[in-house]
Amino acid sequence: MHSDSNDLDFDPLVIHKCLSDQTRLLITLMIFTEVELSVGELCDALQESQPKISRALGVLRNCGIVSDRRRGQWAFYSISDKLPLWAIDILDASVVSMRSKLLAANQLLNQSANRPDKHN
Repeated sequence: MHSDSNDLDFDPLVIHKCLSDQTRLLITLMIFTEVELSVGELCDALQESQPKISRALGVLRNCGIVSDRRRGQWAFYSISDKLPLWAIDILDASVVSMRSKLLAANQLLNQSANRPDKHN
């Protein structure tokens, strides 16, 4: 899934800059732990507006951290399969250090009315 062959395509400085914003970091970690999330789910989980979440996702997509797939009106975001292993290690460590914020966001996510059926 993730490989070292993509290391040259990713600049560590760019990755760190993309993750330096708290909203972008939390979005990335939520997606990393949940595998795939929609904008609505992220809005509910992080208690942020749709424009703010969409802008942050655009930055993360441009950095190569997330990718999206569309199904009807829904866009689902996941961690890019091109992300190198060293970047995955950063995400793993960040999940540990941000555990309390992620648990709170996960509780809100589980209460979200914006949980589409992704299996179709």
